[in-house]
Amino acid sequence: TGIKCGGVLSAPSGNFSSPNFPGLYPYETECTWLIVVAEGSSVLLSFSHFELEYHDTCAYDYLQVYNGAARDRGNLLGTFCGHSPPPPFSSAWHVMAVIFRSDRHVAKHGFAAAYRKDACGGQLTGLSGEITSPRYPESYPNDAECRWSIGGAGSGGPLTLVFADFQIEGGQGCGFDYVALFDGPTVTAPRLGRYCGSTRPPRTVSSSPHLLIVFKSDFNIGGRGFKAHFYSAGECQEVFTAIKGNFSSPQYPSFYPNNLKCQWSIHLPPGYRVKVFFLDMELEGRSSLTGGCDYDHLSAFNGGTENGSLLGRWCGRESLAPVTSHSNQLLLVLHTDRNTAKRGFSIAYVGVVPMNVSCTRTDFHIQIPMQSLAQLERNRIYLGTPSCAARVVGRNFKIHTRFDTCGTESQRRNNTSIIVSTLYIDFSVGDKEDIHQYEVQCEPKKKEASVTLIAGPDPSRLSQAENLVDAQQWEGEAMDAREIKSQDTSDIVFISICILAGLLMVIAVVGLVLL
Repeated sequence: TGIKCGGVLSAPSGNFSSPNFPGLYPYETECTWLIVVAEGSSVLLSFSHFELEYHDTCAYDYLQVYNGAARDRGNLLGTFCGHSPPPPFSSAWHVMAVIFRSDRHVAKHGFAAAYRKDACGGQLTGLSGEITSPRYPESYPNDAECRWSIGGAGSGGPLTLVFADFQIEGGQGCGFDYVALFDGPTVTAPRLGRYCGSTRPPRTVSSSPHLLIVFKSDFNIGGRGFKAHFYSAGECQEVFTAIKGNFSSPQYPSFYPNNLKCQWSIHLPPGYRVKVFFLDMELEGRSSLTGGCDYDHLSAFNGGTENGSLLGRWCGRESLAPVTSHSNQLLLVLHTDRNTAKRGFSIAYVGVVPMNVSCTRTDFHIQIPMQSLAQLERNRIYLGTPSCAARVVGRNFKIHTRFDTCGTESQRRNNTSIIVSTLYIDFSVGDKEDIHQYEVQCEPKKKEASVTLIAGPDPSRLSQAENLVDAQQWEGEAMDAREIKSQDTSDIVFISICILAGLLMVIAVVGLVLL
């Protein structure tokens, strides 16, 4: 009680320690130090002494280091206790926080730490971060040389570097001012590129968990400099080509890192659509000022780039309906800002086979373009039982069957009589079974058909199946109306009987009048 500790440290360098150091620290104490240096710089933090109560999960007394604002799990660099001092840290931007907490039992001598501002460059160990040239966005100084060595991220995967802004003095061969990228921790590693001018460098992905960025300026002519973001690419930059799959935000279900831009691209064979199911989602909430998803958000785009039409943009904790692309490609992009991380999301997707399903009062008609299932034989596509396999007609797989065959049964749903069967599409390879199932329905009185995916990415976790029939689902999908009309013999018979009955009634009435 009455212990004062923590505070904001804004000097270019300084020291701080646990209360009473080098004596025993007090019980039930919590201290927070927020280190803030000039924007464009990073914070270098080191420990000269460290002795806290030990626990295998540091559940009693502990010290936490945050790469940014305190208590934001997405920025947590580590939790420490015992006698082993934390390693030196370099922040990914100009803010770092340190929290010390003790419980009501067992006190030790605590810790002593020092920090200093690194004008430019440094060792960056977080899963993500931001790098800027000195004085950015003001003109960078002359005769500067900065080196940022990125590595040691927990995932151990490759690193992605994306430049958000870039203006460096130009020149042939970039011989004056430049930014050079190396595929490793030192300049002896393979060079990935050397850039100058005002054109942003391309997105760069390392082949290892290390990336070196070197910025150098000469004695005259400067520019605005650059701003770049880096992140571990292992969980954050993926391309899917399988017919179905699943993925999640980095570190899910733990809190995702801050300052990310992650992309998941789904690219299926021509003719398919991509249907995405949101199994779980919790992101930072909406802005209280605008009501929009201005902070962390997940966006879906039709096609393979962010130039495609926007299918949705989400944030907060919501239960979302599935989303279906208009083509065989869909891109999901996650943006996170510098603070307030949440659990993230888990997503499953499945490729929806484009098909046209129609019915008469007695028959099902199913048509699937062959280009969508080019790798399959016709006997891999069947209705009800393998004996009711598709036929190849032109460039389509077709199934035409009566309601009294192919495992079709009559059911009553919502006080309506319907005819139901199951369409099987067998993608199995070797011993790996992979059979997609679609429930095909017909309401004979209205001659209305529908098809519903019933064996998708994980049916037990989907709240409800979604109707997949869409008038624009694929170009040229509609069957020729005259073909259906000619096949609908039951309707012709029905109409003929009605006409004959009408004629007999007219004759009977005329006969009675004459009598």
